[in-house]
Amino acid sequence: MKSTQYLTYLKTILLIVPTSLYFGDATIVHAGDKKELSVGFVSAKHLEYRGEPPQGYLTVYSATDRSEDGGLEYYAHSSYAIYTVDGKLFKRVENHISSTDEAAETVLLPIGSYIVEARSERDGYIRRLITVDGGRRTILDLDRN
Repeated sequence: MKSTQYLTYLKTILLIVPTSLYFGDATIVHAGDKKELSVGFVSAKHLEYRGEPPQGYLTVYSATDRSEDGGLEYYAHSSYAIYTVDGKLFKRVENHISSTDEAAETVLLPIGSYIVEARSERDGYIRRLITVDGGRRTILDLDRN
């Protein structure tokens, strides 16, 4: 009797486990994908991002403004504006902490494309289309060839 019960139990397990692995495994489907639905493993690169949106950095080397403090001359970078690609103001950046700060400010932005309006030394106010990538710093040097 034990051997018949054992064989029935084993057959049931051998039927249920592969079937549950086949139907219960994670699948990946992308919108617009013309492939048939198939079973596969989900890797981190295929997961939707469900928290803070990925961000990157932007540093703009704009024209400098001369200031004097205690007989020393300083050249702080001028402020600039960041617009979305449809023309809406996204952020204004002072681009320096004080008039004696000569380092261009690095700002944190969500990934995407933006239009930067800043003053260059040679051409006055100009607009440039830039793209910010996740985890990377985009550098815009307006007077560099």
